[in-house]
Amino acid sequence: MNILSTFFLALAMSADAFAAAIGKGAMLHKPRLVEALRTGIIFGAIEAITPLVGWCLGRVAADYVTAWDHWIAFAILLVLGARMIWSGLKPDTENQNRPHSHSFILLAITALGTSIDAMSVGVSLALLNVDILPVAAMIGVVTCIMVTIGVMLGRVLGSASRHSVEVIGGVILISIGSVILYQHLSASAG
Repeated sequence: MNILSTFFLALAMSADAFAAAIGKGAMLHKPRLVEALRTGIIFGAIEAITPLVGWCLGRVAADYVTAWDHWIAFAILLVLGARMIWSGLKPDTENQNRPHSHSFILLAITALGTSIDAMSVGVSLALLNVDILPVAAMIGVVTCIMVTIGVMLGRVLGSASRHSVEVIGGVILISIGSVILYQHLSASAG
């Protein structure tokens, strides 16, 4: 993966965390930069760790699925992208008016929930034999920045924009999966 692909993957992986951060910021009364940075660091660290875990799991299975790796990566990214689009298109069911505590545990659980897709991407990258450390670092840094910005924008933007961010992230994931599939199919044809 080149630096541009890595950046766009990191941007897509941070989209759901960014969306969650907008919601968290919208629930706070005048969020401060310190709270936004704290939230960003927690989300970024967890978002960087989960693709490493997924990559390790994928490396164990890589020898068994090399003939199908591009199809598997495409399918995983397609499903994750579709899930993000679906989540972005469905209406909120929770009451956004209730105040929520921003304890470390609550933020870590939220971050873990938004980073499951990064674990699946880690599995996909292991199957494609991608060096995971720079990718995981980029995902963590971009997520930290995006979540920090998201918390600060949350109060201003409100919860309505969360949906568009998830749809855009889903489209990016599906596009990356399509490029991976195209590159492998065109390489094997040529």
